[in-house]
Amino acid sequence: MNLAASWLFWAFLSACFAALTAIFAKLGVEDINSDLATLIRTFVILLTLALILAAMGELKRPEAITTRTWVFLVLSGLATGGSWLCYFRALKIGQAAQVAPIDKLSVVLVAIFGAIFLGEKLTLTGWAGVGLIALGAVLVAL
Repeated sequence: MNLAASWLFWAFLSACFAALTAIFAKLGVEDINSDLATLIRTFVILLTLALILAAMGELKRPEAITTRTWVFLVLSGLATGGSWLCYFRALKIGQAAQVAPIDKLSVVLVAIFGAIFLGEKLTLTGWAGVGLIALGAVLVAL
């Protein structure tokens, strides 16, 4: 099996990087405004992605991207920005071990929104897992 082609491999790496994000961000917001910390993080992400895309030859002309794609990517970007601002503010105020589990309630919301808006279906076992994630996040945060 080609590990690099596996969604599970990339999802697990995402979880690892998300965990590091919480730890590094908590340390990074100690002495500055959380919104400024978010801005700095955003610049680092933009520069990193631009360099990766340029190196891979994947930068596309804006006119080659459909309007529908632009609309949903802009909305996604706005949602990401809102999430980051709230996350960094929460990290500034609270403990990383409490903030991160509540942030991960996004998993529960994705399952619900996916079912409502995308018509995705989970099995009864899947919904039980979603419920356990919700319960676990609340228990860890308390």
